[in-house]
Amino acid sequence: MLKRSLLIILFGLSFMLSACAQEQEGTHEFMLDNGLKLIVRQDHRAPVVVSQVWYKIGGSYEHMGITGVSHILEHMMFKGTKKHGPGEFSKIISANGGRENAFTGEDYTAYFQHLAKDRLPISFELEADRMRNLLLTEDEFVKENKVVMEERRLRTEDKPKSLTYERFSALAYQTSPYRNPVIGWMNDLENMKVTDLQHWYENWYAPNNATVVVTGDVEPEKVFALAKKYFGGLKRVDTAKVAPQVEIEQKGEQRSVVRVPAELSYLIMGFKVPSLETSKEKWEPYALEMLTGILDGGASARFARDMVRGSQIAASAGASYDLYARLGTLMIFDATPSKGHDVAEMEQAILAQIKQLKEAPVDASELRRVKAQVVASNVYQRDSVFYQGMQIGMLETVGLGWATMDDYVDRIKAVTAEQVMQVAKKYLVRDHMTVTTLDPLPMDANTPKKAFSGGHHGH
Repeated sequence: MLKRSLLIILFGLSFMLSACAQEQEGTHEFMLDNGLKLIVRQDHRAPVVVSQVWYKIGGSYEHMGITGVSHILEHMMFKGTKKHGPGEFSKIISANGGRENAFTGEDYTAYFQHLAKDRLPISFELEADRMRNLLLTEDEFVKENKVVMEERRLRTEDKPKSLTYERFSALAYQTSPYRNPVIGWMNDLENMKVTDLQHWYENWYAPNNATVVVTGDVEPEKVFALAKKYFGGLKRVDTAKVAPQVEIEQKGEQRSVVRVPAELSYLIMGFKVPSLETSKEKWEPYALEMLTGILDGGASARFARDMVRGSQIAASAGASYDLYARLGTLMIFDATPSKGHDVAEMEQAILAQIKQLKEAPVDASELRRVKAQVVASNVYQRDSVFYQGMQIGMLETVGLGWATMDDYVDRIKAVTAEQVMQVAKKYLVRDHMTVTTLDPLPMDANTPKKAFSGGHHGH
């Protein structure tokens, strides 16, 4: 289970070259008759290709009773078709010198391969085969479901910070499906049936619900011909209509406490904010992105300067915002107090930082510095063949379109100090705030720490 903020870190594969590398030769978009979209971005600096298949399905499409079904199906996609047996997909890619993986998020499920450029047909043949021909057997499902339940125990229930975040999300969102964990609630996993997966697969894994993204040393028309050859014969499916899932307006601050054995206390607080997809004013999300950078944009940002190094009340403090969420989202602040300090002090310190942003515009030199950092980070990440594909696939799948990535730098540069003040005043208000704290219970010294050894791909 991965958040978008982690994907950049975990999957920012090789070829991170200097930001002054040669310009891209452009992005080409194609549509097959069966509704499958193909997007090709050329990058001829190395003889490699990254191939990704993105499905418009993830945790936010699920309802209570089947939470986690998208993630388990991702695991099962490596269990074979009539043509290729269990595990054979990974073996074929490996035998051809490639790397492959997959991940599930709230808004998408994606599969990728990183190969020498002449091996692209292998990727397409395998992905087209499992798009409609997956074999979902009871035996394989039972085994994989146990792996996922163990993953949930070790990565959420036995990790105090992860558990606190999960409880925070379930409180912060009342009607949005973002309240459910991508990995699913344990009760739903325990009662999941292979027929639930079969229904999910048949309904959503279809060419007209998928985007194939290819980045690297390729010729667009040749890639289109390959896509027609391998994916063109797949039939489109009438996918279910997704009802609008709008979060109701919060009418007062919400609080919860998580008490579990832990070494350190922890604070997480969030405010309801729009994403680029849901915002009526298209400048606001970029101002929120800048606000995040002002507070938590490296060692010179305000949290690090004032709370970690200055007053030294925080061992760590962070801010995060998902510009590209499909639905309305949260701006999240979290902090771990230093020895001798507590979460109440953390909360007051963060609220004081927010108050400063509301009352005084960021001075020109700080704004310039933060913009330069945000832009440099974006340019550097986009110099990766893999990350370019990630951005294209993510933007297409949430409905924003791939061209949005090429607007990012200009949009960030256009943000003013007054706009940062405006979004702070409008969105970072107490009535739209949710706070969850971790109150540590004594650790049991006799409990041995287990290592997680199971699971496939993307976790």
